[in-house]
Amino acid sequence: MIRVGMGYDVHRLVPDRDLWLGGIKIPHSLGLLGHSDADVLIHAVCDALLGAANMRDIGFHFPDTSEKTLGMDSKIILKQTVELLATKGYHVGNIDATVCAERPKINPHVPAMRACMAQVMGIDEDSVSIKATTTERLGFTGREEGISAYAVALIEK
Repeated sequence: MIRVGMGYDVHRLVPDRDLWLGGIKIPHSLGLLGHSDADVLIHAVCDALLGAANMRDIGFHFPDTSEKTLGMDSKIILKQTVELLATKGYHVGNIDATVCAERPKINPHVPAMRACMAQVMGIDEDSVSIKATTTERLGFTGREEGISAYAVALIEK
């Protein structure tokens, strides 16, 4: 049996925070604001995985009101999400994700993000696709107020 899920996340860019995307720290003058490390890409992937398994969403399993998740490394959230899927007999088939940001340029970091996320999920790098786009200076992303990410996940039983 195969199932598909879709995820979306957005976080505001702010000063004095590190920028984490796809499990790696990216040099930039701004970082993403959130309860955890605010890795918008990993959060979108987690929502896609949880949705595919009909297991609610990331906020249900990792609430932003919990001290346990405060400042949490999103790689831990991703690993625990994959472990949650396993409780229902699912494993990750593949991920296809898109990061929307004007700056910094994401493409130079894609190989490291793919390697990191594949390692955390215990899957082949070829099963993790990460793309980047801008919004042509339109909307909150175009004004560099935040970064968003979309993800689709295929899971198998």
